[in-house]
Amino acid sequence: MDKSSVRASGGGIARVAAHIDPELSLASRAAWLSYVGGFRQEDIATRLGISRVKVNRLIALAHRQGFIRVFVEGNALECVALEDQIADRFGLSLCQVVPSVGDDDLPIDALATGGARFLLKALERPDLEVVGIGHGRTLAATVDRLPRLPRARVRFVSLLGCLTRNAAANPFDVIHRLAEKVAAEAYFMPVPFFANSVADRQVLMAQKGLMDVLALAQQAQLHIVGIGEIGARAHMLETGMITPDEFAELSRAGAVGEVLGHFLSADGSPVDAALNQRALSLELEDLRGKEVVAIAGGHGKARAIRAVLGSRVLTGLITDEATARRIVERDAEEAPAGTGPAALTPLGAP
Repeated sequence: MDKSSVRASGGGIARVAAHIDPELSLASRAAWLSYVGGFRQEDIATRLGISRVKVNRLIALAHRQGFIRVFVEGNALECVALEDQIADRFGLSLCQVVPSVGDDDLPIDALATGGARFLLKALERPDLEVVGIGHGRTLAATVDRLPRLPRARVRFVSLLGCLTRNAAANPFDVIHRLAEKVAAEAYFMPVPFFANSVADRQVLMAQKGLMDVLALAQQAQLHIVGIGEIGARAHMLETGMITPDEFAELSRAGAVGEVLGHFLSADGSPVDAALNQRALSLELEDLRGKEVVAIAGGHGKARAIRAVLGSRVLTGLITDEATARRIVERDAEEAPAGTGPAALTPLGAP
């Protein structure tokens, strides 16, 4: 709060302080002493006049409240080896493999921390004016890990429809969260992820408001996307973004992965399914030659990620160690012999 706002509020400091939870205030102070001041827990206890047990509880509370955002520089040797293999195989300019931390099913914390570290550094680039963003659980968690930053010169734009099938707001929409965190202009697509029919899509895509947003998305210097799997636990099926009948058609067509509403086969080519003609998003061809970074991982995602990598749309990937190993293993199994770059070799293989 600056001085002018205090003067305008007429004693606003006292009123604001009255609404601060004393326990949260103490938790914030303990976090600062620990992570910024570098004090040990016994030193913090002495400074605050509380027990070490209380200090431990306060720091745990600070973590739960999102007061602490941890970014770890450097990487494990095994992760670097996986990064090199995947980047070389798929022609990536960026590959970051974050160490596994025990949650192999959906390592949301590790992925979000790695993604937030990448985005935070990207926002410091002087050339970055427009960032296109997808949506999903991992991207939403990535934004939640960001500190609040004044970056008014950067604009964010959604790369796909932000509403669910019943026109409700998408709970994993990212664009509004980014606008709050970075204090920047944000443009969202006020349409469903998928149109009900190809004819409906044509009508919606012809609307000036949507055309303007799409034009801005095409101008983005950086595009950040998620990757969806096509399996029994597919998130789009669980949330009702696609129906069971549509899911069955995709499975019959051989779809194994999805990016921005475009469903791909194992070799990275679009499948012959009606849903592929109804996505309200950028076309994959619009992304070719652009900087496109995917943040994705978790159990069951390796085949989907490899399919999207095979499309050659991505220039960057941020994933977790366990998923990276599965990508290496699956690529060694599925890559056609004698075509394209050499297939990956699983670490430890002869």
